[in-house]
Amino acid sequence: MQAITVQDRKAGLAGMSLMDIPYPRAAVNDVIVRVHAAGFTPGELDWPTTWADRADRDRTPSVPGHELSGVVVELGYGTTGLSVGQRVFGMADWARNGTLAEYTAVEARNLAPLPADIDHTVAAALPISGLTAWQGLFDHGRLAAGQTVLIHGAVGGVGSLAVQLAHEAGARVIGTGRAAARDTALALGVDAFIDLQTDKLEDAGEVDVVFDVIGGDILDRSAALVRAGGTLVTIAAPPKARPRDGRVVFFVVEPDRARLADLATRVRDGRLKPVVGAVRPLAEAPIAFAPGTRAPGKTVVRVTEN
Repeated sequence: MQAITVQDRKAGLAGMSLMDIPYPRAAVNDVIVRVHAAGFTPGELDWPTTWADRADRDRTPSVPGHELSGVVVELGYGTTGLSVGQRVFGMADWARNGTLAEYTAVEARNLAPLPADIDHTVAAALPISGLTAWQGLFDHGRLAAGQTVLIHGAVGGVGSLAVQLAHEAGARVIGTGRAAARDTALALGVDAFIDLQTDKLEDAGEVDVVFDVIGGDILDRSAALVRAGGTLVTIAAPPKARPRDGRVVFFVVEPDRARLADLATRVRDGRLKPVVGAVRPLAEAPIAFAPGTRAPGKTVVRVTEN
């Protein structure tokens, strides 16, 4: 089967290529999924788990990508809850071969059934971005109706979903990004938009929750905006600055089948619309990783045409 692989950590993108690799083996409680569409995180080539397993053993050539939508073609021993021929979407394990491949092995518990009326391309934009948005806002940020949340990267894969979820929850939403993102952010549901290139971040005023996906100086400056008892949530890196009287949460998204099913229901109902920025064929996945080539929203790789 064909897959995108990375060969050498030092080579980075130059070591990424489309090649033939062996068909995956289904371990206990696994399923083999024929991948129709896949998503990835741009920083994956910097993750230790891209290059080594949990015992720190080299696992190159490895397959990146950890979001998928597809069809179950094989069940591992002891697998329950899913069946051959079923449409599914979800997350692949960080330390195993990922989803930029025609077939991949995934723990069944990391997948949820995909309704027939949701396109695979849309579904592939949901797992990591949707779960990250939900967990950041509500599980860690404890966002409630009537509160104010500042969401950095408001039109990105995670940010665009976070804006919609926060708006539906009855929060006042302030989004940030580049000037070109303003109209999209307003259409998604932000109440105010801050252009990080020309506006002052501090003009956002005090907020109950900051949800950061950018890191660096923006993350550190955001700490001063959190009001007493509020929360600074980030997926970028542990912040250097902390709120004077608030919480800091740095987290990594966790699989959640029930929440995936809930997100799919929201998509079917029209309450949640993933912003798919670009759709590329599998052979062009290395281009999609390159800085400067990504459009607003989530880049999705189409692996199988039908």
